[in-house]
Amino acid sequence: MSRFCLFALLVLAVNCKAQEPSARTADVLLAERSLLHGDKTDALRRAQLIAGAYEQSGTQWSAADRIAAGRAYVILGSRSKEAVRQALAAFDAAIAADKSNVEARLRIGDLFLDKYNAPEAKASFDEVMKLDPKNARGALGLARVSAFQGKKEFESYARASVASDPKLATARVFLAQTHLVAEARDSAVAEAKAALALDPESIPAWAVLGAVAMTSGDSAELKRVREAVLKINPRPADFYLDLADAATKQRRYDDGVRLAREALRFDSTSVRALGMLGTNEMRVGNLDAARPLLEKAFAIDPFNLWHKNTLDLLDQMKTFRTIDVGHFRVVASEKEAPQLTSYILPLLEEAYDSLSRRYQYTPPSAVRFEIYSHHADFSVRTVGLTGLGALGVSFGPVLAIDAPSARNRGEFNWGSTSWHELAHTFTLGLSNNHAPRWFTEGLSVLEERRARPEWGAKVSVEFLSAYRGGKIRKVSELNDGFVKPRYGAETIFSYYDASLVCEMIEQEHGSAAIVEMLKAYRDGLSTPQVFQRVLKTTPEQIDAHFDAWFTKRFGEPLKNVAANEGEESVSGPFVDAVRKGLDLMGRAQNDSAKVELLRAQAMFPEYAGQNAPALMLAKIAQDKRDQRGALAQVQRVTQSNETAWDANLVEADLRLQLGDTIGALVPLQRLIWISPYELSIHVRLAELAARVGNRALALRERRAVLTLDPTDKLEARYQLARALTDAGDVAAARRELLAVLENAPSFEKAQSLLLELRTRSASPPDDEESA
Repeated sequence: MSRFCLFALLVLAVNCKAQEPSARTADVLLAERSLLHGDKTDALRRAQLIAGAYEQSGTQWSAADRIAAGRAYVILGSRSKEAVRQALAAFDAAIAADKSNVEARLRIGDLFLDKYNAPEAKASFDEVMKLDPKNARGALGLARVSAFQGKKEFESYARASVASDPKLATARVFLAQTHLVAEARDSAVAEAKAALALDPESIPAWAVLGAVAMTSGDSAELKRVREAVLKINPRPADFYLDLADAATKQRRYDDGVRLAREALRFDSTSVRALGMLGTNEMRVGNLDAARPLLEKAFAIDPFNLWHKNTLDLLDQMKTFRTIDVGHFRVVASEKEAPQLTSYILPLLEEAYDSLSRRYQYTPPSAVRFEIYSHHADFSVRTVGLTGLGALGVSFGPVLAIDAPSARNRGEFNWGSTSWHELAHTFTLGLSNNHAPRWFTEGLSVLEERRARPEWGAKVSVEFLSAYRGGKIRKVSELNDGFVKPRYGAETIFSYYDASLVCEMIEQEHGSAAIVEMLKAYRDGLSTPQVFQRVLKTTPEQIDAHFDAWFTKRFGEPLKNVAANEGEESVSGPFVDAVRKGLDLMGRAQNDSAKVELLRAQAMFPEYAGQNAPALMLAKIAQDKRDQRGALAQVQRVTQSNETAWDANLVEADLRLQLGDTIGALVPLQRLIWISPYELSIHVRLAELAARVGNRALALRERRAVLTLDPTDKLEARYQLARALTDAGDVAAARRELLAVLENAPSFEKAQSLLLELRTRSASPPDDEESA
């Protein structure tokens, strides 16, 4: 250490010793204000002075002064990874000096949440609320944690925070941000202005106003906001990062990249800017550009879980296989890529052709389609952390889904999920990513049902019960069902409800109206304006109209399902009849049970979920050896339920019993989209396909058998050679047979087939073949 630095530290120690405890809090406030106003150099200098003094004599400091030291270390954390540990240690020391200290716990909670460590953050905020149940900042902390974790309690916590301290500007900002995510622009503006009335220098509040102006195409207002921010901070990196975050949450990922780059121009070492630009580059498919940004962010702050997880995933993705075919670039694990791509690529091309015709739109480049064998990896790819409940995600031309192996069999249908996500590429692309969540999600679910009758969400007892109970949002409020759910099932119900709204619009106005609505959103119109321009109606009118349409569509089942009393509670005549039928079957009174179950089916003919009357009626018919009756009933389920594994097996068996071999192929192929890992299904499909002369299907299934690592690999390769022979690919068949005989020279079937191929190639063609 130089003599000058040593002298400076001695002077600092003397001065700090002479200061009153409150002076250190004032000093750190000055450092924070320098940061707010864009003078990072001064902020770091002031923070370093406080930190240096704390390292000299901190053991003698009061709890308040230790908190000031912790705040100084937080500032220094933008330059030093060790400073984050020191900040936490200083806050912990403050608690050690004063067990009842609330401020230190609030700071710890904020620090953990900034590093995406929600459990630790929540624990700190919970401690605050135990010590001070009315603490507004503690309630706000819990609101932030709940929102981060996707829990519905966030709004009630935020309201409690405002109630406890109406002058807490940060609580108003949080509410404004939640309204912004919900695409409720007017409410977002109102809360942001309320925050600015309390704190005119709240850059996050200005950012909300800027984001609303940006998303609504109001360039004059955006310019006004930007000028106001520049007066507060001439290098407003965080303002641009808030705009980038808002753009990303509105699915405008290209804007997210552009704005994050602008933030990085103002602060080249901002961990938040480096990380946000890196993750947005990943979302638009630029993985090579993302890595160095995330590595730089992680080198500065190795405690950020998002960046760590994403870098780990990028390392793992180096081992993935990339397959470029047609309009797609499919990325999957080396182990699963051969099998999954043989199914998904033809489906994606089918979907691409269908969607491009319907929406009159072509993506500007190949669509990147990523398949993850572990749900945790998919979750990290999507939000940087594990625990995401979704099955797939669309970033526009970049899609990611769980592989079937990432979930238990029957949890989802990977075919319909893939179709759903690809539909977003078209609807978001046509609308320039301006379509609201309810509309693009509703269209994706509708496209699932259009693709295959059994795919996509269907009406359920629980949905009808919620509808009758007033728990399904009106069309004009439907977006809130996605971003601000009030109960556990509301998001899932909102997907289905949105699809019905889209279905109604298409029925009454034609598919061209859907395209025109997407174009109207692209032009920057709000939902009321879109309704007026394209549908010639108002939100209030469409609310009433949809209710009448829905009531007519589901009139009979709606009458026979009672309004729910809780999330899990369903009742009414339909439920009572099903339960009675089940009870009678349990007592071996099948004739009486059949009467009740047929009565239930008449009340709700479309129902194909758990305990559907059709399943039990099929069982009764089977017991009476009435295969045709059983088939008619089981088809009610297989043609309406995309994850009905057992029902599809039953349908295949029944069709074979009735001599319908070609028909049996259909349910067996449905099973592949539920789970492609059942060896017996592939063998069975291959055998049946060969029997009916469907050579392409038989060949595909014989290849699938080999990818599943069968016990008898030689037999599997022989069968593949036989399928290749039947398909006319003699050269490939010969290669397979030679490989078999290399490992088992005495394999007689392989020898015979190879001899047959040699004889066939040696024989001159007959006249007919020559002709």
